[in-house]
Amino acid sequence: MIIAGYRYFGKVFVGLFSLLCITKSLAQNQQYNFWQHVRFGGGIGLSFGDGFFSGTLAPSAVYQFNKQFTAGVAFNGTYASLKNNYNATILGGSILALYNIIPEIQLSAEFEELNVNRNYKYYLEEFEENYWYPALFLGAGFHTNNVTIGIRYDILFDNEKSIYTNAFAPFVRVYF
Repeated sequence: MIIAGYRYFGKVFVGLFSLLCITKSLAQNQQYNFWQHVRFGGGIGLSFGDGFFSGTLAPSAVYQFNKQFTAGVAFNGTYASLKNNYNATILGGSILALYNIIPEIQLSAEFEELNVNRNYKYYLEEFEENYWYPALFLGAGFHTNNVTIGIRYDILFDNEKSIYTNAFAPFVRVYF
């Protein structure tokens, strides 16, 4: 009876030891790769006409934690001018979070901080402004593959200081 108990214990021990060795060897073959979860994207904007020019370059990178949640950073550089009346240089960055409640619907939150440096004429008087402008966007969009199309709302919108004309802004997000 005691010998049978030792045999049973021996079989359980050998079985657990084998399972541990197999798990350890599989874990060594499946190394975690941080860069497999990083996606890059951003935006490029160009607008011109009748003495007006505006150009924007806004690269971003996000880390996909799982199928639902992604977070990352973005940078923004914009130059705009209106023939002899206005010019602005806008530089800044943002942090963002994306959450897919279902694969097709994506919610987003983005805090953006921009340094606005602009010169303009108003009734023959020249003005120069240099200030920081915060924006907190909450948005929703339709998501398919690596593209999201939607609308976002700046809950900190200030009509006099914002570089945006409206608190609502449509967006197209692409990440590769």
